Amino acid sequence: MQEEQTPVAATPAAAAERRPSRRARWVGRLVALLALLALFGLAWYLTHRPAATGAPPGAAGGPPGMGGPGGPGGPPGMGMGRGGPATTVGVARATRADIPIVIEALGTVTPSATVTVRPQVSGVLKEVRFREGQMVKAGDVLAVIDPRPFELALMQAEGQRQRDEAQLQLARLTLERYQTLLKQDSIARQDVDTQVANVKQLEGTVLSDRAAEGTARLNLSYTRITAPVSGRVGLRVVDVGNVVSSSDANGVVVITQVAPIDVQFAVPQDRVPDIERRIAAGAQLPVTALDRSRATVLDTGSFSTLNNEIDTTTGTVKAKARFANAGRTLFPNQFVNVQMQLDSVRDAVTIPVAALRHGNDGDFVYLLNEDRTVSQRAVQRGQATHDRVQITTGLQAGDTVVTEGADRLKDGARVTVAGDRPQRGASAPGGGASRPGRGASAPEGAASRPHRRASGAAPAAGE
Repeated sequence: MQEEQTPVAATPAAAAERRPSRRARWVGRLVALLALLALFGLAWYLTHRPAATGAPPGAAGGPPGMGGPGGPGGPPGMGMGRGGPATTVGVARATRADIPIVIEALGTVTPSATVTVRPQVSGVLKEVRFREGQMVKAGDVLAVIDPRPFELALMQAEGQRQRDEAQLQLARLTLERYQTLLKQDSIARQDVDTQVANVKQLEGTVLSDRAAEGTARLNLSYTRITAPVSGRVGLRVVDVGNVVSSSDANGVVVITQVAPIDVQFAVPQDRVPDIERRIAAGAQLPVTALDRSRATVLDTGSFSTLNNEIDTTTGTVKAKARFANAGRTLFPNQFVNVQMQLDSVRDAVTIPVAALRHGNDGDFVYLLNEDRTVSQRAVQRGQATHDRVQITTGLQAGDTVVTEGADRLKDGARVTVAGDRPQRGASAPGGGASRPGRGASAPEGAASRPHRRASGAAPAAGE
């Protein structure tokens, strides 16, 4: 039998060797903390180190995107004051020009005349002499109704008139004989008076016959349906062979007069006195009709009239302008943009619309000074067009204002005008000096030559 081996218990010294001591744990933590501090310091140095020209730390400039003062990642407002780098802006001069006072509105094209052509007599439609959408003139024959019944009616009226005229002529001859016999005292006066009444009766009958003949002739002419006005015909609503009459609601065709043509639009009620004043002075107010995009001029016309009442729901008055529409660019019921020139401001100080800024205290502009700084100038605006605005107070003709880049400016900021040539020795944009290797490098030692000459030293022999 083998002897059983009892396990030997581990001594305290051996257990201490297997577990790390408390002192070693503290040392490891300290080393890790020092490593983090070193990494943070390296990152701060890389993002805040001075430029290559020896500028002090914190000066404007630095590598792009490093977040230094004046860089894209710097604090808001840095680089816009007097100490920051100049901001490139676009400028324009205030000039004097005439500013038109224009009323803009949405208008509807309406034909100057709309006529539903209906037949004057009833009958069978025999011919249709127009094409749908055709331009016609007043008096053109559009359709023809079968004229035969009306020709027969005219012949009957003519026969009745001729018969009654013959009886009238015989009655007049008889009356002349009676009057001769009355002078010879060979006939009674009563017979003469009776014959006079008979002649007058026949004269009335002949007059009625002539009226009936005229009616028959007129009805015959109505069988030729003509255009009452000049314009464009619409779609045909009846075909050949149908029986038409004057009671038909749709008629034969609808004609709309498109030359000239009118445009109706709404005018603000505050502008009504100005319009009335201009009309009383005999002025012709020009009106322009534009398409939906306001890019194409459809036609030009003149103001025609105002309505006699104000619409209480909108506070506007309906107005009408007339256009020649020689090019047929305006179509009935078309929506157009209307611009009516009410008046114009002569010799006004104007600037581009982009130069006018809006703040809590009102409108203002950035005025460019001679030292390439800007000053915030409060102004008051007047009339405006799509690209220029009138300045009533605050500017004079010839002043230079900022039109582009004003969002990055504040009062007193340094700017660089777009198109200016950079000065020699000027720092690169962002405040830092240009680095070697970017662009064409200067010859070695060239940068030191101006310094030596400026200090009074003699030029080198090899220069």
